[in-house]
Amino acid sequence: MDTSSYNDSPASAADRAPASTHWSAREVEALFDAPFNDLLHRAHGVHRRHFDPNAVQLSTLLSVKTGGCPEDCAYCPQSARFRTGVADEDMLSLEQVTAAARLAKANGATRFCMGAAWRGPKQRELERVIDMIEAVSGLGLETCATLGLLKEGQAEQLKAAGLDYYNHNIDTSPEFYGEIITTRTQDDRVGTLERVRRAGIHVCCGGIIGMGETRRTRAALIAQLAAMDPYPESVPINNLVQVEGTPLHGVDPLDPLEFVRTIACARITMPKAMVRLSAGRQEMSDAVQALCFYAGANSIFYGEKLLTTGNPDVARDRALFARLGLRPLQ
Repeated sequence: MDTSSYNDSPASAADRAPASTHWSAREVEALFDAPFNDLLHRAHGVHRRHFDPNAVQLSTLLSVKTGGCPEDCAYCPQSARFRTGVADEDMLSLEQVTAAARLAKANGATRFCMGAAWRGPKQRELERVIDMIEAVSGLGLETCATLGLLKEGQAEQLKAAGLDYYNHNIDTSPEFYGEIITTRTQDDRVGTLERVRRAGIHVCCGGIIGMGETRRTRAALIAQLAAMDPYPESVPINNLVQVEGTPLHGVDPLDPLEFVRTIACARITMPKAMVRLSAGRQEMSDAVQALCFYAGANSIFYGEKLLTTGNPDVARDRALFARLGLRPLQ
């Protein structure tokens, strides 16, 4: 099928529908079930209509407070409930965070994300993060934070400090959520996202796949994200990084092409979102990453470390970009 006939197809017209169009889990599952080439062709067409297909946004993620989290998220090596070798560390200093942000900017990142292993920040902790946000914003970088559950009024404080994005993932479908986490509900997470929206901060929200879920579960996750009104501006798709000592260590790994399908479905259902390759990218071949970029991924975490697990280093990413003709989004 040539480009002109594709662009005039009924599917293409649906892709141009308003951003408020909702997808049911059954409709998303039908996307997943499509022939691989058809799915990628459709996703790439959606992507090309809304973005430069050869530009990728670069973000760097720094753990400003590592370990000791009281939650029981079955995938997380930072939980105090599991023996994973991750120590409960003190919060980084403002100087350490500022230095890391300068290095990230020098390496080409345009967004700097700060993560803390908390159920939610206490006020004194929030005030230290606010100082970090102000410092990073002063360097000319977009700022993002992931600090856990927010209480009333905290999102407004982050907004006043200049925070651009707040990350809080819903992780998986509502039906599967209780198999992964018991110490907080998915509704708790949604409540934090609502506070972030009301404060005028952009939402970064996605999930994790490869946790032993079914394709129907993955479809329900994508449908739930796409049904948010509006859907998140940034959608990180994480492939489970198995860490010894966590309950999910040893689960059957996800087929890499199923990961690519998930990226494609996210792009079709959330056409204007930044879809990010997040955790698990170190384990992906260059070929799988290339398929993900074609399917609509246009953001990556960039740097040597992703919270407590490895990430492809800067040199490898630059080499891959050169081979694919990709460039950093300015």
